[in-house]
Amino acid sequence: MAQRRAVTGRSQEPRQRFAEELRLLRTQHGDSLRQLGERLGWDWSLFGKMEKGETLGGPEVVQALDQYYGTPGLLLALWELAAGDRTQFRERYRRYMTLEAEAVSLWHFAVSVLPGLLQTPSYAREVLAVGGLKGDELTQQVEARVGRRELLEGEGAPPFRTILSEAVLRTPLRDTVAWREQLEYVGEMAERPNVTVHVLPFSVGLHGLTNADVMFLRLPEGRTVAYVESCHRGELLEETGPVERLHLRYDAMRDLALSPVESRKFVLRMLEEVPCDPSI
Repeated sequence: MAQRRAVTGRSQEPRQRFAEELRLLRTQHGDSLRQLGERLGWDWSLFGKMEKGETLGGPEVVQALDQYYGTPGLLLALWELAAGDRTQFRERYRRYMTLEAEAVSLWHFAVSVLPGLLQTPSYAREVLAVGGLKGDELTQQVEARVGRRELLEGEGAPPFRTILSEAVLRTPLRDTVAWREQLEYVGEMAERPNVTVHVLPFSVGLHGLTNADVMFLRLPEGRTVAYVESCHRGELLEETGPVERLHLRYDAMRDLALSPVESRKFVLRMLEEVPCDPSI
């Protein structure tokens, strides 16, 4: 864990104090901005802007910094103070991010949007933009979301299974080239040994998870938690009973979904339907 000086005597203005703490931790850790960017997978210039107080970054990049420096919760707490009323970030999501980083396996269902772990930068940008983000905040959140994909890469990456409603794959991006790249990326990820992709066809009809996206996290101690999102609301479930009932619905739906082999063929067929020339 990085050795830290007492914050007494430093700025008490939340945004500036957050910037100072970032700069201090990086210096004590012996990293340049460029080295920090390379090690965490974000553009190093983002960290430079955060240390100057020009931007706050997003919760995901701050979570990654907390993990890297060995300061669990410190930077997130300072970030929340600095963000103040402008953020919708809540304790349950902060808790979810911590658990996701610890998970030994992940199971997911997407009802309308691809999971963040499978999103290309273009897809993430359009999804976040239609949600109301813009400017620097949009750029930061895109970088943060794309950075999370590292969770599925490298030696020791946890198994990840996702069931994609057919609607997810039939809701394209405005940019044809970007949509083609996104479908190609899903196909590539489906070939990774730790990633399993299922498609749930429209013909299944209504099912137990019709109105919600769900992520199940299996934790090192053996218990499972679930994060459920519907519209603009997210809820972290940690009690055994509700999680087990939700998981039974997930298992029933997996039985109805296409196999991984057939699902990849489905994605490739969708890819064939996308015009190569955006003007077509």
